[in-house]
Amino acid sequence: MRIEHIALWARDVDGLSAFYVRHFGAMASPRYVNEKKRFASIFLSFDSGARLELMQRPDILPAGDDPHVMQMGYTHMAISVGSEQEVDALTRKLEAEGCVRLDGPRRTGDGYYESVILDPEGNRIEITV
Repeated sequence: MRIEHIALWARDVDGLSAFYVRHFGAMASPRYVNEKKRFASIFLSFDSGARLELMQRPDILPAGDDPHVMQMGYTHMAISVGSEQEVDALTRKLEAEGCVRLDGPRRTGDGYYESVILDPEGNRIEITV
């Protein structure tokens, strides 16, 4: 067995899709729309085979007001970029473009080299090796 994909609710599937395409090399599917359900989604595929589904519906409420506060349920996704230098460079680039850096880059107690940033909608991303 394997996880087929992970889904995130988003306020702006097109904007969030563009973020992951630009910074993490994702390939975006065409936008799917179900007018009856007022639902839209875009699947993002990564070279590794992992997929992320971005979903949008006007009646979905945000989980909480402060993305710095941990909540039960989804906490982060980790994206491996290949080297410590790439972690450092991408972290600097995203921070310069206005993304919030929550932690790192640093070596964790369990051996990862990572930084943690928030995507444009406040989802935590571990950029790791």
